[in-house]
Amino acid sequence: QVQLAESGGGLVQAGGSLRVSCVASGRTYSDAAMGWFRQAPGKEREFVAAISWSGAIRRYADSVKGRFTISRDNAKNTVYLQMNSLKPEDTAVYFCAGYPAGGSWSRVQYWGQGTQVTVSS
Repeated sequence: QVQLAESGGGLVQAGGSLRVSCVASGRTYSDAAMGWFRQAPGKEREFVAAISWSGAIRRYADSVKGRFTISRDNAKNTVYLQMNSLKPEDTAVYFCAGYPAGGSWSRVQYWGQGTQVTVSS
């Protein structure tokens, strides 16, 4: 089993920046895309960003393009989400997501517990 643990959430003012991190642990987990989703109160969980194992492919939701950057350090089993120019509508619980090994993007296999990001106006 693979465990994903997020960190780095918090409270920030609109226009500010925040970086959240996700560390994968447990059994060997490689050749897998990873990503971030978020869920605001009363709303469904939505895709934010994802990155391939090599980092060559990065995908973003339209709502965060140009403001958020996903990256990873495979030596540290860690994926990051750098969030700049934050808006109050970015307020949500951010979940780390792990896709199946082998390069599939079809479904999320592992979820973290989530970290709260709150953007004040």
